[in-house]
Amino acid sequence: MLGHDPADRGTPVADLAPSASAVRPPRRPSWCAPYRSRARRLAGLPLPLAPSGWYDPPPVKSTNHQGEALARGVTWDLSDLYAAPDDPHLTADFAAAEGEAARFEEEYRGRLAGGGLDGATLAAAVATMEQVSERLLRILSFAHLRFAADTATPAHGAFLVSCQERLTQIQRHLLFFDLEWAALPEPQATALLADPAVAPYRHHLARARRYAPYRLSEPEELILEEKQNTGARAFMRLFDESLSAMHFPVQRDGATEELSEEAVLALLHDPDRATRRAAAAGLTTGLQRHGHLLTFITNTLVQDHAVECRLHRFPDVMTPRHLANETTGAAVEALLAACEGGLGMVARYYRLKRRLLGLDELFDYDRYAPLEAAATTFTWDEAREIVLTAYGRFAPQMAEIAERFFTCRWIDAEVRPGKRGGAFSASTVPSVHPYVLLNFQGRPRDVQTLAHELGHGVHQYLARARGLFGADTPLTTAETASVFGEMLSFQALKERVTEPRERLALVCGKIEDSFATVFRQAIMSRFEQALHRARATEGELTRDRIGALWMAANHAMFGDALTLTSDYACWWMYIPHFIHTPFYTYAYSFGELLVLALYERYQQVGDAFAPCYLQMLAAGGSDAPERLLAPLGVEITAPDFWDGGLAVLDRLVTEAEGLAAAVAGR
Repeated sequence: MLGHDPADRGTPVADLAPSASAVRPPRRPSWCAPYRSRARRLAGLPLPLAPSGWYDPPPVKSTNHQGEALARGVTWDLSDLYAAPDDPHLTADFAAAEGEAARFEEEYRGRLAGGGLDGATLAAAVATMEQVSERLLRILSFAHLRFAADTATPAHGAFLVSCQERLTQIQRHLLFFDLEWAALPEPQATALLADPAVAPYRHHLARARRYAPYRLSEPEELILEEKQNTGARAFMRLFDESLSAMHFPVQRDGATEELSEEAVLALLHDPDRATRRAAAAGLTTGLQRHGHLLTFITNTLVQDHAVECRLHRFPDVMTPRHLANETTGAAVEALLAACEGGLGMVARYYRLKRRLLGLDELFDYDRYAPLEAAATTFTWDEAREIVLTAYGRFAPQMAEIAERFFTCRWIDAEVRPGKRGGAFSASTVPSVHPYVLLNFQGRPRDVQTLAHELGHGVHQYLARARGLFGADTPLTTAETASVFGEMLSFQALKERVTEPRERLALVCGKIEDSFATVFRQAIMSRFEQALHRARATEGELTRDRIGALWMAANHAMFGDALTLTSDYACWWMYIPHFIHTPFYTYAYSFGELLVLALYERYQQVGDAFAPCYLQMLAAGGSDAPERLLAPLGVEITAPDFWDGGLAVLDRLVTEAEGLAAAVAGR
């Protein structure tokens, strides 16, 4: 409700699968994205779903068969949510939410608009909405996590859809409050927000007021919501199911294999160049087979977003995303410009990698070629020990919380058929705890993925005390704990890896991860801007036209250091953000550079940094990002703020160049 964001329209899941487009690919937003927006209407406030952005590849079909067994048996126990879909507690929660929502409408409809609420009554009303929302989000979390663990069982998908549809009906009782709050005259709203009784909900209520100029009438909003399940959400589901069902032909050893998306993308990390080239060709062929469908879906949803923005009177198609992220168009433009200004180091790094690989020319399918054919492998217990030790060095409390994820079975790390690929951390609800999903195969990157998702988990766990409406963070700061956790584990891994070539490979992997998160996400934002402009001015776009926009944006990232083949022109087709969450990706550039600046601050301050950092995590989204970060000595509104994070990346490239020179001189 409060803070409806038509930019969030889908129901995605997962993160961090091996990607041909990025070592850390664009992460898809929470699987409950629509309930951070349209179902924010649940209580008029943004729901604190997983702050992790999640990428959603299809069910796992790994090529690393030896690594698949390393986390066998590491599965989660969802019984802290519910025992099963027919659990009497789940049935009772749905019934209670329906009754509470109906009574809420009966008691409060018209009272805000009529000036009949004081601060204490407003706080009581929001508390009731929070209670209804927690019941519903608990059910939805269970349905989504159950589906993520096994997408191949039709009953899991059917149960998820039935929960979504029932939730939509319950929302109808709550929508009025959102609209009445938005329509309240400013002096009256200001007085209510100043009341001490409203303090626990003040920031979220204030955030919601920013949407006031863009509200429609209640009947209009109800119509838009009612049509979503058979409109935009239906096209998103078509995209997800179509992509999951696709197979990609890869020719190897004289035979053709039909691989899943995850499997073909994983081959782009293969040490054999011919295999990488074959995987790239297979990905292109598979996408082109379905190019008409994927192009049609993209055109439809880009136009759907434009229509929603026009109906809500947003001045720009990026405005709803900026509002949700608590930032401005000017600030985002400054971020993107800073990223573009740092693209020289991207070309510099890939020229280094070309030399390290001994290639005359580097192509798109060479970007993630490993520098060592025999990579270091870690067992699940070793990965656990590395991450917990790294966390414990920084702050014992972080390690203590993270350890509970292992001992209490809050992690599903096993690789198995039907399970969603990638990784994510789902915050669920404050009365329970987060859950983490990943597909562990023993690679150094898997260790950092574990650290990343446990960072989210620690953040979510600490913020539970703020309640459902106080824990949620905007995307721009949602990656703070996860990427910081990665940095801690990266340093721990560097200490363990002493052989120069392996150390060089580790540093290069970190550089590629960070480049994928900072520069690639900025490039994706530029592509999306061009895509939406072209759709608005030219009408329905052909796949070739979209491909031309995609190639133009990506050429800017690599310059003459890497050649993009013509096959690459269709690789925009499988990226879910363009379908589910328009203009989502710049938040990753923001988040990564923010964390690099925070880590730099930690290096300067030392142990005194940790208590302030944990306090910031525990605050969740209870205040504006700039105020939450100020005690850490970070001023995100400063014009030169982004330079600090970019400088850290530049030093990593310099470190890689030095290691490469040392290896060559041996």
